[in-house]
Amino acid sequence: MTERLCLVHYHEIGLKGKNRSTFENQLVTNLQRALKAYPVREVHRISGYLVVEAKDGQATDELRDAIRRVPGVARVSVAYKCGLDEGEYIEAAKRALAEAGDFQTFKVHARRSSTTYERHTLEMNQLVGAALCEAFPAKKVDVHTPDVTVIVHVVQGMTFVYADSVPGVGGLPVGTAGKVVTLLSSGIDSPVATWMVGRRGATCVPVHFSGRPMTSDTSEWLCQDIVDTLAPAGMVGRLYVVPFGERQREISLCVPQSLRIIMYRRVMYQVAARVAQIEGAKALVTGESLGQVASQTLDNIAAVNEAVTIPILRPLIGSDKLEIIHRAEEIGTYDISTQTAPDCCTLFMPRRPETHARMREVLAAWDSFDHEAMVDDLVAHIEYRDFHQCPSYHAPKQLRAFHAELAPAEFADAGGEQ
Repeated sequence: MTERLCLVHYHEIGLKGKNRSTFENQLVTNLQRALKAYPVREVHRISGYLVVEAKDGQATDELRDAIRRVPGVARVSVAYKCGLDEGEYIEAAKRALAEAGDFQTFKVHARRSSTTYERHTLEMNQLVGAALCEAFPAKKVDVHTPDVTVIVHVVQGMTFVYADSVPGVGGLPVGTAGKVVTLLSSGIDSPVATWMVGRRGATCVPVHFSGRPMTSDTSEWLCQDIVDTLAPAGMVGRLYVVPFGERQREISLCVPQSLRIIMYRRVMYQVAARVAQIEGAKALVTGESLGQVASQTLDNIAAVNEAVTIPILRPLIGSDKLEIIHRAEEIGTYDISTQTAPDCCTLFMPRRPETHARMREVLAAWDSFDHEAMVDDLVAHIEYRDFHQCPSYHAPKQLRAFHAELAPAEFADAGGEQ
């Protein structure tokens, strides 16, 4: 029986020149991790594609749908793998077209990546096209705008035949763009921001600021659900949790009410920057959208930025709420994010927050409490949970030493050392 497999198409990776193999190998590694729950025999490279083969030689639509969620995948085609025998790839073309669903018109597009095959692509088009016209007499050929295109591709001594392709998430393989620390809440925006930088190849390390002990830990569980939802993309290896409620209370008692949010965020940024230093991350990521709420005006963003020197990425800065909601629905986090959960964002909020902060007043408020000692204490009491989803994530030895009791079990006996 002809083998049915998944061909993985990529776009940007093909433009990487001499670095292309690095990106391809990372995508192979990420696919192997993402498909652990499926009966996959092998994931390997061929000219211009990655190939995912099932153990029984019959790839399923479920396997195809799992592949399409991995960053770096532009499209996935369920294809038939044949030899160079004409009869064999003609029969495969008939099967591929029969599985294409409802259509009225089609065309054949033959390709040769191997010039050792004697037939020209025009001959292959005519040969396969004539057979399909005979097998599907009610359907018409349309070489310009067909409903379905049957691809017959000769490459490396084999022929791959397919008509069914579905889009992937695109982007670059996670692990090819370095590491970032993302400020993750249980709301709608920050999970989307995390996903967007992960889709560009970044390994994401989320930090969640919980309202505990002033609120319940519901938001922490929702953040874990969000990370689990992002698991198919393989972009998160660890989630940090910072109990922040008591420190928010302290800030609220000593700074002007209108500047509370800015002070909260400056402390958050400094804690996240400290985590980035420990993790070896090169940037922070937030879910801010310009003008969406009071703290996200240009003046207030500048006032918060001043607290750290590390670059801050804001992938949603030009998006409106409807666009962000649409993306959240696509990646599966929207239903989680719309659940009610008290967190640090709801604590000690001012009735009239400042929308155009003046740096002189911000710095005066900043110096009115011991922010350095506060950041040190928050980092010293940080908590984390590891998720074994991201092959490119490597936990820092330094933080294991600080929190050996929270490290993965395999490191417990070593006192937090690798």
